[in-house]
Amino acid sequence: MPILILASASPRRQEFLRLLGIPFRVHPAHVDETPLPGERPEELVVRLSRLKAEAVAREETGLILAADTIVVFEGRVLGKPRDEDEARAMLCALRGRWHHVHTAITLISNPQSPILQSPISLLDTAHVLMRDYSDAEIDAYIATGDPLDKAGGYAIQHPTFRPVARVEGCMATVMGLPIARLLPLLEDLGFPLPEDRTRACTRIFGGCCQVQSARGQVQSA
Repeated sequence: MPILILASASPRRQEFLRLLGIPFRVHPAHVDETPLPGERPEELVVRLSRLKAEAVAREETGLILAADTIVVFEGRVLGKPRDEDEARAMLCALRGRWHHVHTAITLISNPQSPILQSPISLLDTAHVLMRDYSDAEIDAYIATGDPLDKAGGYAIQHPTFRPVARVEGCMATVMGLPIARLLPLLEDLGFPLPEDRTRACTRIFGGCCQVQSARGQVQSA
């Protein structure tokens, strides 16, 4: 069985792989994430996932999995807020509105360990509606410090803020790793996977992309 190397320090991505029972180790990638002139958001996120995978593949032998996630609102990419004021501005702009979350993944192997003939990159998109949270809720959430290292200034899974009213698409995509798209690729490469993927997703998210969740937060796109 090939070794999976996760090119990400994201605790959530690591948690997904552990809950799915997929053995891996972590080697974070550090790349310049500056958009190119005229680059569309979808192109940016795929390119960054590819750059991260290539950076780690130069140092590791095995199968490298890299991912990148961006939030796009009215055609503008919302990165991680620089400070509390920018986090507040992002959350106020998103309140009660729809936006897109793009997550791209890339699988690549070191030439010395050619598990893949060529790199595989794919993009998954979810459409997210934020709830009409109050200014007081925004202030309380910012006080936790959580928004400052999150694209768009929020985490969908935050236990008290819970900013999202509805997701069309894959919940895992919003959280940084499109599991439904990743699992078939890993299966083809010989990784052991859960026998019941719907049950595995339900255990992680309380629902599955293919069915309506009990809380009504996820539905098929």
